[in-house]
Amino acid sequence: MKNIKIEIKWAIAFVIMMLLWMVLEKLTGLHDVHIDKHAFYSNFVMIPAIAFYVFALLDKRKNFYDGTMSYKQGFISGLIITIIVTIVSPLTQYITSTYITPDYFNNVIKYSVEKGMMTQTEAENYFNLNSYMIQAVIGTPFMGLITTAIVALFTKRNRKIII
Repeated sequence: MKNIKIEIKWAIAFVIMMLLWMVLEKLTGLHDVHIDKHAFYSNFVMIPAIAFYVFALLDKRKNFYDGTMSYKQGFISGLIITIIVTIVSPLTQYITSTYITPDYFNNVIKYSVEKGMMTQTEAENYFNLNSYMIQAVIGTPFMGLITTAIVALFTKRNRKIII
């Protein structure tokens, strides 16, 4: 457990950041009055998400690997964070959908049907807690692994060879 203490810390911080992002989206009206802009603006969560992975791997490099870290070590560290975040993603989605923005599904269903994007049945089948939990369990590892693969490239640092 001591070996993954940094990953656990950053995974928890990441989950908290995602919940705060949902609160921000709710407060700015992206889950109701500005739901038409939600699909565009929700992508901006990638900025803090990538930053969290960068900070996590830099923390791991500095405080666990004494300033040097291979790509493989960084990738494994990011993979551990991704696994933890994926495991708790259904709970995160439940908290979001139940407490932060309980009207989101009704609002997005109504919007999708009114704009002719989906039928009522299609929208109800897609926009619901169960569907979003499944999407989170599939999407989180996919995005986490891509982010990890890229961030590990930039956070690796090889040992300096002194001759």
